[in-house]
Amino acid sequence: MKNFGLTQTETKFADLIWENEPIASMELVKLSEKEMKWKKSTTFTVLKKLCEKGIFINEDALVSSVLNKEELLAKQSRHYVEDTFGGSLPRFIAAFMSGGKLSDKQAGELIRLIEGHEED
Repeated sequence: MKNFGLTQTETKFADLIWENEPIASMELVKLSEKEMKWKKSTTFTVLKKLCEKGIFINEDALVSSVLNKEELLAKQSRHYVEDTFGGSLPRFIAAFMSGGKLSDKQAGELIRLIEGHEED
């Protein structure tokens, strides 16, 4: 499984792409210079890293996403549970809940999510 972990800077840059995609690579350079004070080389270096991670594609000088933000967050979450809790969602929830309580509304939402994803 690919490691989709992003640094804070990569996340900010990814958000910039998602908000403006599809975007011409030279327009992205201009936007990155304006928003992040980056030089052209920095923009292309970070873009290349994110393309290598399978999040974006730069084809014919047009940058677009392979994964939208929600898909990336889902993959990062699954990767975290796999690495940290041996893939055990119950162990993750137990650790997350230690010392805390759920409201009736939150508990109901979790029950509905679980019921919607149960195997037959």
